[in-house]
Amino acid sequence: MDFDKQIKLGHLLLADRMCRVCGESKNLVESFYRTRKNRGPVASSYSYECKECTINRVKTTKNKINSFVDWSYPDW
Repeated sequence: MDFDKQIKLGHLLLADRMCRVCGESKNLVESFYRTRKNRGPVASSYSYECKECTINRVKTTKNKINSFVDWSYPDW
């Protein structure tokens, strides 16, 4: 039995995942953030939103929050 032919490097290294936001297929290790640090490099420990979409989401939601609207003098 030849294990080299049966096991490929793609099976050991997690290859690609499709982003839920932009729909592009990207490299899992390089393009997605890890959400669970305590586990090994399994596919479930990476997010389903790529790094670029995550950065864009944080930028847009951060710009919507206006800190001066919520601020007021304390009612003593």
